[in-house]
Amino acid sequence: MDSKRREVLKTGGGVLALAAVAGILKPGEGLAQEWNKAAFDTKSVADTVKALGGSGSTPSGAIEITAPDIAENGAVVPIAVESKLPRTQAIAILIEKNPNTLSAEFEIPAGTDPFVSTRVKMAETSNVYALVTADGKYFHAVKEIKVTIGGCGG
Repeated sequence: MDSKRREVLKTGGGVLALAAVAGILKPGEGLAQEWNKAAFDTKSVADTVKALGGSGSTPSGAIEITAPDIAENGAVVPIAVESKLPRTQAIAILIEKNPNTLSAEFEIPAGTDPFVSTRVKMAETSNVYALVTADGKYFHAVKEIKVTIGGCGG
């Protein structure tokens, strides 16, 4: 079993190298991208918005958060965010009472649907913010999710 796994890994690495040499794959696309460590270390919504490049955000009814009102297990809370704002560039999910506020950040390439779906951990009942960058401006929507069993060690 191990030799088969090694062979698959060797072949996969060769394919990535060949794609990079052929110019099909740009540098950084096959590997982990740079990430905004400072934003993921923030402890408040306002600090997170600043770390992501904004000076503040405006509430918007054009952002829809789909998530349960009550999460029975805070370790796996499904959250989906859809933006109807034109020229949406990024969507971030912020959880106000988590040890680190920023839970996820997604770049939205031009021409794609501004919709993301993921699962997050929540330490306790909290407001969840969907922060959307559209046309260089910051907008948000908020939804409270009640947690009955903590997901961050509780």
